[in-house]
Amino acid sequence: MIITVTLNAAIDKTLAVPNFRLGRRHRAVEQASMAGGKGVNVARSLKALGEPVIATGIAGGPTGTRIIEQLTEEAILSDFVRIREESRTSTAVVDPTTGVQTEINERGPEVSATELELFKDKLLYLARGAEFCVFSGSLPRGVPADLYAQLVHELNRLDVTTVLDAEGEALRLAARAEPSIISPNELEAEELVGHEFGDDEDRPAAVREMVELGAREAILTLPTGCIGLVGPDGERGMYRVTIDPGLVDARSGVGSGDAFLAGYVASRYRRRPPDECLRFAVACGAESVQHFGAGVLDPAGVERLLPRAEVHEVPEPAVPTGR
Repeated sequence: MIITVTLNAAIDKTLAVPNFRLGRRHRAVEQASMAGGKGVNVARSLKALGEPVIATGIAGGPTGTRIIEQLTEEAILSDFVRIREESRTSTAVVDPTTGVQTEINERGPEVSATELELFKDKLLYLARGAEFCVFSGSLPRGVPADLYAQLVHELNRLDVTTVLDAEGEALRLAARAEPSIISPNELEAEELVGHEFGDDEDRPAAVREMVELGAREAILTLPTGCIGLVGPDGERGMYRVTIDPGLVDARSGVGSGDAFLAGYVASRYRRRPPDECLRFAVACGAESVQHFGAGVLDPAGVERLLPRAEVHEVPEPAVPTGR
């Protein structure tokens, strides 16, 4: 079983607005509304890929009820803790004429200490039957920044493979808690290692730095693929995987990183070789941009793209000194 954790679940609205400009009145030509938050998106992709998954987290108010009802309609198994305050709504505006997307995310509810303890108890109960646990997305108000770090420690003791996709202080603290896998994008990785990437050689070095911080494996996601230092201890390798974005008719990039992560976890769950896990993840992320709605993907489309994802092993760089 794979668990996905979404502490700031949402109803995600995606609008297609041609020639979008601030200060103007527009009409959407296409729209979608579905249960969201990064962990929920990962669960949706895992479900599409045929993997056993349960989505958990925190949900509150009428919006929280809609989130759970929509997951049920999609046949995605879920077990959320209900809280008093209202879950958030997030809106993404995609301009199909330029491919530019604008996201507006509400802050989300404030979570009490009692509600948070109920969630921790639920997660530890679910983890008894799990092999993987994916922590994704932001933390709501009232939740300490080190919560992911705490939970990683707890699940490591249960021998659960922990996967982390977060940002800021939550990522920094959790990376030091020795998660199995972290998967930041470029901006998140720059913040984590404390410097910008000036050229292409900086990126493999940053992936190596992320492992030195505490993660057992690290994957840096990029617009055209990823760089990952992956594999079991003693057999780790660094790989760069790329795919030509021209192979797909992009409609929306919202949630493509979540589809990428789901593809990687699904491949790891199937015991595929590390480089093939990255190849499959990149194919999932690329396929998902053809759909309107986060975490939506077509497994048959993934298989068609899979041979077009190019994998190259790269030398593992030394960690730079003096930083």
